Amino acid sequence: MTAFTLAHLSDPHLAPLPAPNLHQLAGKRALGYLNWKRSRHAIHRRDVLDALVADVRAQAPDHIAITGDLVNLALPDEFTRARAWLESVGAPADVTVVPGNHDAYVRVTKKQTSEWAGYLHGDGAEAGAPLAFPFLRRRGPLTLIGVSSAVPTAPFMATGTLGRAQLDALDRGFSQLASDPNFRVLLVHHPLSSKSSYKRLTDADALLTILGRHGVDLILHGHDHIHSTMWFEGPHGRIPAVGVPSASAVPYRHYPAAAYNLFSITRDGDAWRCEQRVRGFVNSAEGESAEVRELQRIRLI
Repeated sequence: MTAFTLAHLSDPHLAPLPAPNLHQLAGKRALGYLNWKRSRHAIHRRDVLDALVADVRAQAPDHIAITGDLVNLALPDEFTRARAWLESVGAPADVTVVPGNHDAYVRVTKKQTSEWAGYLHGDGAEAGAPLAFPFLRRRGPLTLIGVSSAVPTAPFMATGTLGRAQLDALDRGFSQLASDPNFRVLLVHHPLSSKSSYKRLTDADALLTILGRHGVDLILHGHDHIHSTMWFEGPHGRIPAVGVPSASAVPYRHYPAAAYNLFSITRDGDAWRCEQRVRGFVNSAEGESAEVRELQRIRLI
């Protein structure tokens, strides 16, 4: 069986930030704008993101998954620019997106994210249909399951929540997938375990209970801007949950430079085989040239 290659990147935090007007800088956006001007504008660079995406495309993956935080303050112009960026990455059939907390920075963004609807719809969704989570997409031997942990939060908070309705729908959906032979990949923005109370997924325990009952083969997330692999118990063994740095970041403090993952997935007899390749920038001294290269190769499953 030919390997199916899934690319995963996250948290592009698209730059530059559009100039907001005064009435848009109310509440949490004002704090986010100050933070962007003070430091984040120098961390999240469009040239870094463009170079990383060019490398993704050069690897010719079969599908691309993006786990949120395309924008920064959820300004209307950011969503329009994000749609143009997504179109440069690939067509909606070839790219799957789930939203992050910055994509729901304030409560006025639900209509705006519909600009990306083709990238967040499940198979069979009609054009113009409202966004619904969880959604399901089948691509080759993969079943991609997208959930949304993106909810508006108070200033200084970056938590995520799925909510009872989404969890119940996910539980029912897994029951309907009992005979699905595909390799299951769950896409979510927030990690399922966090030491940080202000960045955690608030109902992670409920999600882990569902996964312990039904299982997936791989979980992909972003949010923390670091390389991360955690393992959770499933009905047939441990499930790897893999996080990735911001796709636009230069190295800062303990956070690594931009990177993405390639997962090569094949059927190996009665089981699945999944190999992870990490590609990204090497943390280099200021002024040195940098290029995207393979950083690590790991047999996950």
